[in-house]
Amino acid sequence: FIRYSYPFFGSAAPIMTSPPVEVRKNMEVFLPQSYCAFDFATIPHQLQDTFHRLPLLVELWHKDKTAKDLLLGVARLQLSSVLASEKTCFLGGNGEQCWRQTCNETVSVTAAQGPGNRIAELSYALTLEDYGLVKMQEVLVSDSSQCVGAGQQRHAPHTQPHAPGNNPEPRETLEYKAALELEMWKEMQEDIFENQLKKKEMAHMQALAEEWKKRDREREALMKKKVAEYTVLEEQLQKILKDLDKRERQLLSAESELQRVKKELQAEHEQNLQELQDSVRRAREECTRQVELERSKIKQLEEDRLRMQQQVYEAENKHKTLEKEFQQYKEQQSSKPEIQLQSEINLLTLEKVELERKLESATKSKLHYKQQWTRTLKEVARLKQRQQENAMAHLKKQQQELEHMRFRYLAAEEKELEKTDRQELEDIKNELNRLKQQEEERKQLQDTRDNADRVDSLHSRKLNENMDDYLSRLIEERDTLLRTGVYNHEDHIVSELDRQIRDAIAKRNI
Repeated sequence: FIRYSYPFFGSAAPIMTSPPVEVRKNMEVFLPQSYCAFDFATIPHQLQDTFHRLPLLVELWHKDKTAKDLLLGVARLQLSSVLASEKTCFLGGNGEQCWRQTCNETVSVTAAQGPGNRIAELSYALTLEDYGLVKMQEVLVSDSSQCVGAGQQRHAPHTQPHAPGNNPEPRETLEYKAALELEMWKEMQEDIFENQLKKKEMAHMQALAEEWKKRDREREALMKKKVAEYTVLEEQLQKILKDLDKRERQLLSAESELQRVKKELQAEHEQNLQELQDSVRRAREECTRQVELERSKIKQLEEDRLRMQQQVYEAENKHKTLEKEFQQYKEQQSSKPEIQLQSEINLLTLEKVELERKLESATKSKLHYKQQWTRTLKEVARLKQRQQENAMAHLKKQQQELEHMRFRYLAAEEKELEKTDRQELEDIKNELNRLKQQEEERKQLQDTRDNADRVDSLHSRKLNENMDDYLSRLIEERDTLLRTGVYNHEDHIVSELDRQIRDAIAKRNI
């Protein structure tokens, strides 16, 4: 906003534009309520001298809501420029002839602080209206108002009438009368101004009293409203406090119930864990005992097998010896007498019968051993299957118990705090890891049993290989006897060999 004052116009009060406007760089704005008109009376040479000697200082101010107003710059308006402008004639209110002079100019606004650089430009319009001579009885009232536009100034210059005489009295001169009239006018204006000021003061005081009463009533109504609101808030607060107490009691009861359920679950968990450990220990002991028993049986069967193999080996050696003797006998039979041959035949027949009896006994022993071995294998398979079924049933039972425990822990998990939940979950994880370790141990035991089965199968394959060797040897002996031409398929020894071959084939196919 801008501010200025010029006491020559009859008022020393500063004139300001309002409201303040925002001005940016390279921007042109219009100052609201910048129009001002002054009515004053003076003589022409005094007007010219004052306008030439005293320029109008217009101040540019910055207004801040949080700080004091700051003076930005000052512009100097030369009022004498309006005196040099062209005069135009117009008629006044009473029909008299009046003169008007107008000028439009732009001046620079220099900074108030610093080197005095130009910070803005101010464009203004200045108008001077001359209404002629002032009558002696006329009383002029100074009036100043502000509205939109540039400053406008009016004056009515006095002309000095010439005295009729050469040496008139000082009190009779027109100058003295004009000065006296001016002083009287000033006193009258002061009285009028004081009366107006008192009236304005009374009006302001009355307006302030009315405003005070109005605001007092508003404050009283606001106080009643606030008291009612505070009462409602107090009731709501009491209700909330009661609800909080009730919820606190409910939380305490729920917490005690949760602790009780937790203790019950802990006791049940420990009991189930102890039962599970006992069952696992018993199953492990039972498995260990079964394994030891099976190992002892396998060891006994292995010893029986070795003994039978030794007997078979001795019988085979003896059979080979008899074959050699029989071959020698066949070679020597052409040179011996018939009686000696008959006796030797009888002797050989007896030996053959004895050998056949021993061979049959060995065959029966082998068959009995094979039956015992087969029965043992079946018993081992049955025990292994039963143990696997027991282990699977026990594992299913453990899984069901774990699932039940997991459901119980999940139900308790919703009621416990985060720390308790984490501890319970950690215990469950440890239990699951322990069960996984037991499962791995069970798998290792199963692998051990599978290895034992593979060993048994290897033994069975070895027995089958021995049986194949025995069958090949019987077939070779039969073919050897038939190739000599002495024996045929109807002979007893060849028939016996055929029977043994059939039995061996049947045993191998079992």
